[in-house]
Amino acid sequence: MTRVYASPRVFPLLVLGFASGLPLALTTGTLQAWATVDNVSLQNIGFLTLIGTAYTLKFLWAPLIDRYAPPVLGRRRSWIFLTQLLLAASIAGMGLLSPSGSLGLLAALAVLVAFLSATQDIAFDAYSTDVLRTEERAAGAAVKVLGYRLAMIVSGGLALVLADQWLGWGNMYFLMGGFMAVCAIATLLAPEPEVVAQAPRSLAVAVVEPMVEFFRRRGAITILLLIVLYKLGDAFAGALSTTFLLRGAGFSVSEVGTINKVFGLAATIVGALAGGSIMTRLGLYRSLMLFGLLQAVSNFGYWVLAVTPPHVYSMALVVAVENLCGGLGTAAFVALLMALCKQEFSATQFALLSALSAVGRTYLAGPLTPPLVETIGWPGFFVVTVLIALPGLILLRLRRAEIDGLDGQP
Repeated sequence: MTRVYASPRVFPLLVLGFASGLPLALTTGTLQAWATVDNVSLQNIGFLTLIGTAYTLKFLWAPLIDRYAPPVLGRRRSWIFLTQLLLAASIAGMGLLSPSGSLGLLAALAVLVAFLSATQDIAFDAYSTDVLRTEERAAGAAVKVLGYRLAMIVSGGLALVLADQWLGWGNMYFLMGGFMAVCAIATLLAPEPEVVAQAPRSLAVAVVEPMVEFFRRRGAITILLLIVLYKLGDAFAGALSTTFLLRGAGFSVSEVGTINKVFGLAATIVGALAGGSIMTRLGLYRSLMLFGLLQAVSNFGYWVLAVTPPHVYSMALVVAVENLCGGLGTAAFVALLMALCKQEFSATQFALLSALSAVGRTYLAGPLTPPLVETIGWPGFFVVTVLIALPGLILLRLRRAEIDGLDGQP
C-alpha cells in the first residue's frame, strides 16, 4: 500500500492539491481573521462567506473546460497552469488593500480569486480523475486531501502567525501569491493520463451529455442530495470557527495561528495517509459512514472550548481532532466524487458534484451561522452542528447499494 503513494500519477497530486487548497483560506478564514482584527462587524464578516459562490456555480463554465483547452501541456494541465499564474497575481493584489479601508474592493478581488480558484479546481479534479488507475483512487484521494489541507494550514494557521508577528497582512498575501507561482512548476512536471479521453464534439454536447448520463443512473437525485448533506454539519461548525476562537473562546491571533500550524499540520498528515489505507481495507461505503460519524462527533470539541476557560492545550486537542476527522471524511468524500464521474465528462461532472457539496457551506452555513450564534450562543450552536450532520448519514445508509456498486462490491 505504501508504494502506491510514490506512484508518478499519485505523488504530483500532493503539490497540485496544495495549489488547489491555498486560495480558499485566503478568501475565507484568513480574510475573516483580518476583518475581525480590523473591527469589521460580525454581520459583514458573515456576508464575506458569499465570496465562495464561484465554488458553488463552477459547473456552469465547466463544460468550457471539457470542450476547449489552451494548446500546450495537454487538455487538463494547460488550464491548471494558466489559472495558477493568474491566481499568483490576484492573491498578491489582495495584499495592497485592507478590510477597514477598502472592504468592498478587497471583497471584489477575493471574488476574482475564488473564480480563478474554482476554475483551477475544475481542471485539477478532472485531471486527477483521469490520471489515476482504479487501484490508485483511494491513495490519490488521500494525497489530494493531504495537499489541500496542508495548504489550508499554510494559508490559515501559518498565515495568521506571519501576519501578526512578522510580515503584516499585506506582505503575507504577497508571500502566498509567491507560493502559488511555485506550485505552477509541479504542473509542468506532472504526467499526462495514460488514456486521454477525447474532448466532446461540440460545446452543446459538453453541456448536455454529462447531465443526461448522470441522471439516467438509479438513485441519481438522492445521490446528489447526499453530496449536499454529507459534510453540512462540518460546514456549519467551520463557517465562523476562526471568529469563534478569537472572539468567542478568547484566544489570540498568534495562538490560533500557531496551534493550527503545528497540531493541525500533524493531524492532517496522519488523517490523510491513514484515510487512504483505511479506505483500501473498508471500502467506500463503510469508510464514508465511519469517517462521517467521526467528523460529526468532533464538533463537540468546539462546544468544550465554548464552555470552558481558554487554554492552549485544550484548543490544540480540539484542532488536532477536527483536522484528523475532517481530513478522513474529506478523503472518503473525494473518492466518492471521483467514482461517480465518467472520464469523458470528468470536468463537468466533478464540477457539478463538488459545487453541490459547496451549497451548504456557501448558502446555508455562512449566512445562517451569525444569527444562530446570536440567538442560541456558541455552545448551543456547536451542539446543533452535530444534529445537522445526522441527515446526511441517514441518507448514506439508504443509498448503500449504489455506493457499494461504485466500489465494485456486490
